[in-house]
Amino acid sequence: MSKSDNFTNVKLRINTLDIYHFRNAILTSTKAAIPYFKGNFLDVGCGNKPYKNLILQNKSISTYTGLDLENARNYGGPKADIFWTKDGSIPLPSESYDSAMATEVLEHCPKPEAIISEVYRVLKTDSFFFITVPFIWNLHEVPHDEYRYTPFALQRILNEYGFEIIKMEAHGGWNAALGLMLSLWCRRYIKNNLLKFTFSFFLLPLIAILYKVDTIPPSFSEGQMITGISLIAKKVKR
Repeated sequence: MSKSDNFTNVKLRINTLDIYHFRNAILTSTKAAIPYFKGNFLDVGCGNKPYKNLILQNKSISTYTGLDLENARNYGGPKADIFWTKDGSIPLPSESYDSAMATEVLEHCPKPEAIISEVYRVLKTDSFFFITVPFIWNLHEVPHDEYRYTPFALQRILNEYGFEIIKMEAHGGWNAALGLMLSLWCRRYIKNNLLKFTFSFFLLPLIAILYKVDTIPPSFSEGQMITGISLIAKKVKR
């Protein structure tokens, strides 16, 4: 698979067990959010810009700008168009962008409020901000792995910094959570290559069934399990 396909065309195979669910969940939620995007679009924490071509299929978008840290890991893909400044600000004028997204970014931010505040500053009023975060995932990009968010924490932080939640959804329920944990156990816990292949081979059918019968929870209620979260928020006047 190419670098882009690792994000936008992941099939359920032995060697993709660990990334299949969350990559497809992000892709599905991104596709659903695209109609909210328009004008000047900002991809916060863009990495190697895996969703750029998908996003630009929306003809309402006039420009795409990828933003990231100057030393961010981008897995060999294209570099960001602009970089965060040393004082933690986005090098763009206030109210100069019409939409933005941050996929799998906020969990890496020691001060997420500062990130959200800056995105608020550069967005125009009534613009939309699309966000995804993991809920079940192993420690990664250590030591730059800071948080796992509940939907209630995201609602509170975004509301405090001038955003109104339009839609918030889970990426998976109990069955997907079990499938994801089994997948991560097979591919990331087991180190012996023969055992890794053997367990992956025999568990793949079960994992496929778990994903097939999974039900996305309609709300975030007591005792519910989720694998990740996506949301669309709108900038409102403070």
